[in-house]
Amino acid sequence: MSKRIQVGVLGATGAVGQRFCQLLDSHPWFEVGAVTASERSAGKYYKDAVDWRLSTSIPENIGDLRVTPTKSEDMPDDVKLVFSSLPADIAERVEADYASSGFGVSSNAASYRMFDDVPLLIPEVNKDHAKLIQIQKKKRGWEGFIVTNPNCSTIVLAMTLKPLMELGLTDVKVATMQAVSGAGYTGVSSMAILDNIVPYIGGEEEKMQTETPKILGVFNGTKVVNANVTVSAICNRVPVIDGHTESVWVDVDASPEEVKQAMASLPPLKGLPSAPERPVIVREENDRPQPRLDRDVYEGMSVTVGRVRRDVVKGMKYTLMGHNTIRGAAGASILNAEILAAEGFLR
Repeated sequence: MSKRIQVGVLGATGAVGQRFCQLLDSHPWFEVGAVTASERSAGKYYKDAVDWRLSTSIPENIGDLRVTPTKSEDMPDDVKLVFSSLPADIAERVEADYASSGFGVSSNAASYRMFDDVPLLIPEVNKDHAKLIQIQKKKRGWEGFIVTNPNCSTIVLAMTLKPLMELGLTDVKVATMQAVSGAGYTGVSSMAILDNIVPYIGGEEEKMQTETPKILGVFNGTKVVNANVTVSAICNRVPVIDGHTESVWVDVDASPEEVKQAMASLPPLKGLPSAPERPVIVREENDRPQPRLDRDVYEGMSVTVGRVRRDVVKGMKYTLMGHNTIRGAAGASILNAEILAAEGFLR
């Protein structure tokens, strides 16, 4: 790509917003030209508006940007694509305003994931769902569009389930152990999570159960027909900073070796800067995956699987782990934008 595309980050001061800025720093295709936040931060330099930091330093070229209000009319003229890390209640209004004003929106928010005309995209799994964009633009009369990535726990699960569809997958049960960064900086107090496990994450189980069939579904030219897969989820918050771990039971008639081979064979994407060389990595050690050891593999964009074995009742069971704010959030949105750029959806 001869010239980098100017992009904006909506909600740039939060956990996922910071991760966007971190991952977009020196990105070969995209250049951050604007960062937005609440009126409280508007007008400040980005480096001064961030109250807490994912790392000790803010990228210099982004840190010196002035924070603008999160309004499409305040976005610089040369910005045509925005990444959204807005809360869902705000995103529903704001993202529609951007899309109707001609911007491409690559969103991490939940607001539009389940709309029939909005792609719920994981490029290694369902990149053809991006064709919904043309249907969306025609239906809504938008010059721009919205494309979404799934919930963080759903993304890493679906990447392991996609290869199992050819093995007759119909039923999935999953218990998650989710990192505190998934709740944002103020999401879970230290007194609530230290020496503790919280067996409830609002809306998380429902997202995993409804998003997964859409992701694994088939685009028939006009809409996505959901996959005939039932997902039952139990979601827990655990005292880990980054990296969601999940215990999964799947109803497939296959051997452990067939399951491992299928997962390890999920095809990588070629020519995209953020795409991992191996989307799913299968480990043989009995004590893997572990967040501290496996979350940063391929810059946090791969999912690691281990302990693949027969269930005592039926089917197979395994453990997976993926980086929730990279593969499960900002990195996923950036990869979505890369596939759209590569296939001509960005102008």
